[in-house]
Amino acid sequence: MGGENQTWVSEFILQGLSRDWETQVSLFVLFLAMYLVTVLGNTLIILLIRLDSRLHTPMYFFLSVLSLVDICYTNSTVPQMLVHFLSSRKSIPFHSCVFQLYISLAMGSTEFFLLGAMAYDRYVAVFHPLHYTVIMHGGLCLGLAAGCLAAGLSNSLMQTIIIFQLPLCRNVINHFACEMLAVLRLTCVDISFNKVMVAISGFLVIMLPCFLVLFSYVHIVATILHIRSTQGRRKAFGTCASHLTVVSMCFGTAIFTYMRPVGGSSAEQEKMVALFYAVVTPMLNPLIYSLRNKDVIGALGRVVGKFNEKR
Repeated sequence: MGGENQTWVSEFILQGLSRDWETQVSLFVLFLAMYLVTVLGNTLIILLIRLDSRLHTPMYFFLSVLSLVDICYTNSTVPQMLVHFLSSRKSIPFHSCVFQLYISLAMGSTEFFLLGAMAYDRYVAVFHPLHYTVIMHGGLCLGLAAGCLAAGLSNSLMQTIIIFQLPLCRNVINHFACEMLAVLRLTCVDISFNKVMVAISGFLVIMLPCFLVLFSYVHIVATILHIRSTQGRRKAFGTCASHLTVVSMCFGTAIFTYMRPVGGSSAEQEKMVALFYAVVTPMLNPLIYSLRNKDVIGALGRVVGKFNEKR
């Protein structure tokens, strides 16, 4: 079977998170609530930034792109997971599995690059406040966002093609989605080359943006500490705190999962970590940015006020 072309596989079976019916129903309710919060929260962020002219700045432009990426990322896996919680047979067609892996990997990669671009934006805001709008002009912001998306799509396309050209010994995936490392475990050939590609991809997609973020914030913090005004230091830290919180969650879980050798962690550990960055992080992003950002709260108040006036 190992010598046959793997394209004959018509579907994959996902083992999911649990086989107990009551547990699955409970998980369905929990993750449905989290999914709704994620979609509604990120959609609200996009609408507020679109409707309030005071939020038409580079920082909020990148935040709206991040929210859009989170919506796409969540929709690539969670709806299917919710359906499978209430299904006796947790199957996914072959081509749907390929598409799911491609989209989720592309959106995840794009988010890492985007967080790096957002760190650069904060760096310019702190070090060149007088020239901030000149440096971070609309063309540059659009170019950075497009570059992040192009890099994410390219990385995902390369990984997806390489993975699904491998012959498979099984079609049962020990995961709740078609995740890269889980699919690699189905192969019946040596995957040393794939391990190298995962490591290279992890360095380029995860570690390089992470180093950029660390470089930016080391200099930002050093500069903020030299600000004499306590209020000035508090305001400067406040503009960066939300981004740092999101960065810590995203990069921390990704490094734990992908920057260790394939087989270095158990499938159960990978499922739990994958749940965090596929479900929890996209849900927390709008909450973190909203609750810690007076501009967003103010924009929400103005939009609600205008809506009430029209009524």
